Amino acid sequence: MFRPFPKRSRAHRGGPGTQARFPKCRVSWPDAQISGVCRARYAWGIDSPFGRADQFEIGSREGETLSNTAPLLSLKDFRLRFRGQDACTIDRIDLEVARGEVLCVVGESGCGKSVTAMALMGLLPEGAAEIPSGTLSFEGLDYDLTRERLPADLRGGAMAMIFQEPMTSLNPVFRIGDQIAETVLRHRGGTRAEAETRALDMLRRVGLPSPEARLRSYPHQLSGGQRQRVMIAMALANDPKLLIADEPTTALDVTIQAQILELIRDLQHEAGTGTIMITHDLGVVAEIADAVAVMYGGQVVETGPVAQVFDDPQHPYTIGLMESVPRLSGAGGRLTTIDGAVPAIEAMPEGCRFRTRCAFAAPACAARPALRDVGSGHATACHFAPLEAHLRVAG
Repeated sequence: MFRPFPKRSRAHRGGPGTQARFPKCRVSWPDAQISGVCRARYAWGIDSPFGRADQFEIGSREGETLSNTAPLLSLKDFRLRFRGQDACTIDRIDLEVARGEVLCVVGESGCGKSVTAMALMGLLPEGAAEIPSGTLSFEGLDYDLTRERLPADLRGGAMAMIFQEPMTSLNPVFRIGDQIAETVLRHRGGTRAEAETRALDMLRRVGLPSPEARLRSYPHQLSGGQRQRVMIAMALANDPKLLIADEPTTALDVTIQAQILELIRDLQHEAGTGTIMITHDLGVVAEIADAVAVMYGGQVVETGPVAQVFDDPQHPYTIGLMESVPRLSGAGGRLTTIDGAVPAIEAMPEGCRFRTRCAFAAPACAARPALRDVGSGHATACHFAPLEAHLRVAG
């Protein structure tokens, strides 16, 4: 989880008329109007006032090595447009997950994280959306998402998903044991007795108290944390190669949240499962991720190994997210915020979709920036990356 950020010195605070200079553009903001993105880092120079990666307790992965072979899952040039819309909600994103790797997809609500996951699993309603482009490679097999959905046999088997709200995902009129046994029978076959034995074993593995009694319980008879453990048991019952967890801890208190994260990490480590964790909680990212992809407005704006992205964020939106995290120590005051609001999909600006909220926006931002490598697998979609090479305080 996050450690408290260090208190900024007065030298890090902008004065009246603080300016940031671009190669071909000069912009100035009064001190009171400097956005959170600007205040977070480069408005005062290259040194980051919120510290380096050692300000975060990055989850330990001792003894683990990730495969250097072909990724388990690779999504390329994925675009998605909902029916009745002209603009693409998801616009040309690429994602990769290796075997045994945890990729966290982070961003504020509405940025397209869950929609991307649902589309990957083939769970969007028929005819609700059009996919103009996108290819998915999973375990060496390629799928053209413009023409085909993921085969149903993969869903719940080789690929599984933990949904955000278990109370709306579990069937309220079937017992817990029946629901887990159904997925086992669907993908593994065997007898009903064998499926129920497997269901009981999974409830034990996820640490549910009195698992024999819980097999005969209905969802409403369990607490929120218990229902989430049932969802995890159901997702992992068939030993999937890929697990997608859509904000699995959002509705839980912090104690149960920590237990669920530890459980997912332990089970994932045992089976070597590739995991996509969807969240807007940077503390969760620091705790569990190997790699992170930051999304804004349906686009991936920054991606790379979690320690590198947290140590040296290179997109203004990523910097703004980090700076908006509450501090547990130091002087109180208002939280830093990113000015403005995410535009509606039909009102998204051309080029960089973040430019209407970015303190560093320049005419060049009217063209969409490509994800560019800034070192060791760390890539960002900003015309001025690496930022320290292009931005400085104007004298």
